[in-house]
Amino acid sequence: MNESFSGTPRSMTLHRNRMKRGALRRRARDISVMLVVLVCATVVIWTWDKTPTSAFLPPESHYLKLQSEEKVERLPTALNTETKDSYSLATPFVNKEGSKEDSPDNKDTEEEEEKQMEEATVSDMNQGKTPTIGEKKVEQVEHEVIASEPKYRKTPTREEIKLEKVKHEVAIGEGEARKTTHIKETSSDPESNILASDEERTDGSTSTAHIKNQACNYAKGKWVVDNHRPLYSGSQCKQWLASMWACRLMQRTDFAFESLRWQPKDCSMEEFEGSKFLRRMKNKTLAFVGDSLGRQQFQSMMCMITGGKERLDVLDVGPEFGFITPEGGARPGGWAYRFPETNTTVLYHWSSTLCDIEPLNITDPATEHAMHLDRPPAFLRQYLHKINVLVMNTGHHWNRGKLNGNRWVMHVNGVPNTNKKLAALGNAKNFTIHSTVSWVNSQLPLHPGLKAFYRSLSPRHFVGGEWNTGGSCNNTTPMSIGKEVLQEESSDYSAGRAVKGTGVKLLDITALSHIRDEGHISRFSISAAPGVQDCLHWCLPGVPDTWNEILFAMI
Repeated sequence: MNESFSGTPRSMTLHRNRMKRGALRRRARDISVMLVVLVCATVVIWTWDKTPTSAFLPPESHYLKLQSEEKVERLPTALNTETKDSYSLATPFVNKEGSKEDSPDNKDTEEEEEKQMEEATVSDMNQGKTPTIGEKKVEQVEHEVIASEPKYRKTPTREEIKLEKVKHEVAIGEGEARKTTHIKETSSDPESNILASDEERTDGSTSTAHIKNQACNYAKGKWVVDNHRPLYSGSQCKQWLASMWACRLMQRTDFAFESLRWQPKDCSMEEFEGSKFLRRMKNKTLAFVGDSLGRQQFQSMMCMITGGKERLDVLDVGPEFGFITPEGGARPGGWAYRFPETNTTVLYHWSSTLCDIEPLNITDPATEHAMHLDRPPAFLRQYLHKINVLVMNTGHHWNRGKLNGNRWVMHVNGVPNTNKKLAALGNAKNFTIHSTVSWVNSQLPLHPGLKAFYRSLSPRHFVGGEWNTGGSCNNTTPMSIGKEVLQEESSDYSAGRAVKGTGVKLLDITALSHIRDEGHISRFSISAAPGVQDCLHWCLPGVPDTWNEILFAMI
């Protein structure tokens, strides 16, 4: 026996058992490692099969998003409008003397309003005030207006890439046929797509037929020259058109602006015909409710329906809508005319701020007036049941000059407003628009067939100052600042936000009117004071005719 091994049989057995246990532990460890590796590999392979390019990237919200390099053209948002606002009397549309609603008053600057808002906010914070229900509504409106600001485009997600791929495949698949299907997103209905069909005519031209006319984004397109324009004569439509807006009766000699027509992108717009309008509006009433720009649209519509010709058969039905000149008053609160062959009524009601205004003391001629920001105009509350198509607007009367000159005092919930943030004119205007649109929307189920529109802001083009500080708009060359609008969102963000999610439609005319600075009355005004230019109101015929063409296409 080897002398180096002197252990007993018992010790030898114990030694062999220890060696076996060590070997088993090592083998178990190896097997465990192999199992872990196998499980990990299985998970990796399964994950890779699901999302191969992003399996090991951090969540999208955890890394920096880069803006797309694609440049998005955007027209500047029009600000509140203001100028000397003549309101005529000599005929139903000619005024010989001013009125408190049209008195030229100074316009507050944006800096003053911002300072006022900041001071109000600081004051409320220092006093530790608990916001009231009215304040909460104001803050909600402010939040919605801010939220409606357009965002820069972000890098498309996988779902968006797939959608674009599907769109591309649809276009290719239909390309062999004579009809091409387009899928195009519009601002009028962002949650749905439009399907349009381009059909070739026998003469080789192309017309676009839409499955749904309302699907067309009429705010997106370009101005084109049309030798068949204008739709009526500015010098002959004297029965309906105020001389202060008929540029053919002024010293202006350049009328190229009358020959432009708006062509929506990717769809056609139905040509306006007076007889066709009357048939479509048979036994119906179209109402314009708003300021002097709404009145321009009303006069434009009357000229378009009649072709600028005199119509002695048209009936004045103003008294049916309360349009009676009060004793000692300068004029009625509006005008209403009826075309007897189709029983079609077209009316205009003056409501410069689109909210209810009532005197605090009806026996005092110099009384202050309650400006109820949360109430629609009394006219709408009283006559909405007689209206089939409603077009509302407001804008350029929201300035301190108008409020102070007319002695308007803001009221909310029937009492004078004490909310300093709401007292800022921008907030007050947006609050009023939201309130009135919301009220009209609540009435839609009660008036089946009623179609309601809010017309976006008509831009002003004063350069070098305001109307009373030397501002001018001397350009007379059409399309010199552009001719095309490609943006999806409205330039009037507050209007777009106000109608979102309601049954009230947006008549979006801001951007397409912004590039028509040559169409204003400008220095040729016959009613403005010497040296004052009208860069707010439009020559007629002119841009407001397009507003009515779009309206006609939408109803």
